[in-house]
Amino acid sequence: MKKVLTLFLVVFFGSCQYFEKQVPNEKELLEQELKKVDWNKVDEYPSISTCDSLTDPEMRKQCFFEYLTATIQQKLNVDTPFNKLYPEIDTIEVKVTVLPDATMQFEPQFPQDSVTYDKVKIDSILHARLVDLPKVNPASKRGIPVKTQFILPVILKVE
Repeated sequence: MKKVLTLFLVVFFGSCQYFEKQVPNEKELLEQELKKVDWNKVDEYPSISTCDSLTDPEMRKQCFFEYLTATIQQKLNVDTPFNKLYPEIDTIEVKVTVLPDATMQFEPQFPQDSVTYDKVKIDSILHARLVDLPKVNPASKRGIPVKTQFILPVILKVE
């Protein structure tokens, strides 16, 4: 009996090392997770309340871009000096930045060789007209609101 008990104790204490698990290094785990994440894409695009009812992410994204483009066109076409100051401009590209705190910033984009436009004046008109926009839900990455930027072509003249 003593031999069996001794053998059992030797096996029991000798096998404890098999039950120990190595604790992974915290920095290595963080690096592995950061490599898995695609930082150039968001999980959810920015949205507004009228598009939130859509379940398909692509449809929701399309709804947001169409709504924002139409709203910007409407605000710029109402009694705007664009048509008087620059009758040759029919489309303007606007860089839209949606910040994590749900605010938006607008910046007109011009061709690199463009010297015929008063960029400061166009920028001020843009900022003066694009106020009181509906609340925007920012884009999110892994559940955290993030900053997104995109360029929208805004048609000023419809013929």
